[in-house]
Amino acid sequence: MEELRLPVRGEELDREPAFPRREFRELGERRLLGLSTARRWGGRGLPLRDAATTLHALAYRSGTTFAKLSMQPEFCSLLAEHGSDSLRSEFFDPLLTGQRLVGNHVTEPGAGSDIGGLAMRATRSGEEYILDGTKSEAAFAVDADAAIVYAKVREDAVSAFLVPQGLEGIERTLSPPDLGERWMRRGTVRYAGVRVPVGHRIGPEGGALDLLKGELTRDRLFLAVIYLGVGRSSFDDVVEYAGTRATFGRPLHAHQAVGFPIADDWARLDATWLYVERSLVRLEAGEDVAAEAALAKRMATTVALAAIDHAVQFHGGRGYSSALPHERRWRDVRSGALAHGPNELMLRTAAGRLWPRAPRPP
Repeated sequence: MEELRLPVRGEELDREPAFPRREFRELGERRLLGLSTARRWGGRGLPLRDAATTLHALAYRSGTTFAKLSMQPEFCSLLAEHGSDSLRSEFFDPLLTGQRLVGNHVTEPGAGSDIGGLAMRATRSGEEYILDGTKSEAAFAVDADAAIVYAKVREDAVSAFLVPQGLEGIERTLSPPDLGERWMRRGTVRYAGVRVPVGHRIGPEGGALDLLKGELTRDRLFLAVIYLGVGRSSFDDVVEYAGTRATFGRPLHAHQAVGFPIADDWARLDATWLYVERSLVRLEAGEDVAAEAALAKRMATTVALAAIDHAVQFHGGRGYSSALPHERRWRDVRSGALAHGPNELMLRTAAGRLWPRAPRPP
C-alpha cells in the first residue's frame, strides 16, 4: 500500500528518544491521522473495521510508533465531539494535519485507573478555572502543544479542560527513559494556579467520566489491533526462520518444542483478531461492548507478547539482541498491559458484565 510507505525509525527513536514530528506531519499529509474520526470533524470517517485494518498494517510494518501516532485524534475525540467550535479550530484541526500535538493528562502520583481518586482540582473563578495539581506518567510531557487535563470540580465530579502547555504556572519534566516506546517521552506535569478560560472546558461541568467511557471502549479495541499487528510481524518472521534454519539435521520447525508453540501462536493471534473484529462491528452497530473491549486489549497483549517472546527464543542469541527487532517489539507491546487500564482491571470490567451489581470501573 503506497500510503503506508513511511520511514521506519524504530531503532533510532529507541536509542535516542525524540518525538517524531516529521513523521507525524507526514501522517497528517497522507490523511492517516483520525482514520475513524467523523468527516464532520475533518477525519476520514472510515468504518471501524476498515480503520482497524489500516492500524494493523501500520503496526505490522513499523511497530507501535506510527499506529499510535495515527490514533492521536481518536485519543482526543472528546475535544472534537464536545469541545467548542473555537477549540476545535485552534487545536483539533491542526492535530488532524500533524501540525499540533495534543496529549492527555489523567494519571496522577496517587491515582491511575481509579480516576475517581484524582487529587487535581479545578476551581471556578468568574470566567476562568484555576488548576492545581500534578499529573504523572504523561506521554509527550514536554512535547505536547496542549493537553486534555482531567480535574475534580467537586468531590464527586470530574471535568476535562483543554490546556495549552505554554501557560504560566505549568512545569514540565521528563522521567527516566521507559522500557519501550521511548519516543513518547513520558514525564510529570505540574499545574500551580494555572488559569484557563471557562470556554476551554470540554463538555458539561462534572461530566467528563461519562464522556470518557465511550472513547475508552473504542480505543481499547484499536490498541488491541495494534498489538496484534506487532505480534503478527514477529510471528511471520519466526515462521520463515524456522523453515530455513536447520539443527541436528532437521528443519527447526520439525522440532516439536519449536513448531508446536508457533502453531499455537497462529491460532491465538487469529482467534483474537476475529474477536476484536466482531466487537468493532457490534460497537459500530451501537451495542455496548465495553466488557468485550477490555477483554480484547488483555487478550491481544497476552498473545502478542507470547508470539514475540517465541521469536526472541527461537532466533537464539540474535533474537535477544538489538540486531533483530523482536526485543524492541516486546518492550513496546509490554506497555499494552498497562495502557488504558492495566490488564487486571480489564478482567474486573468484564466481571461487571457477568455480575451487573458489581462495581464497574471505567
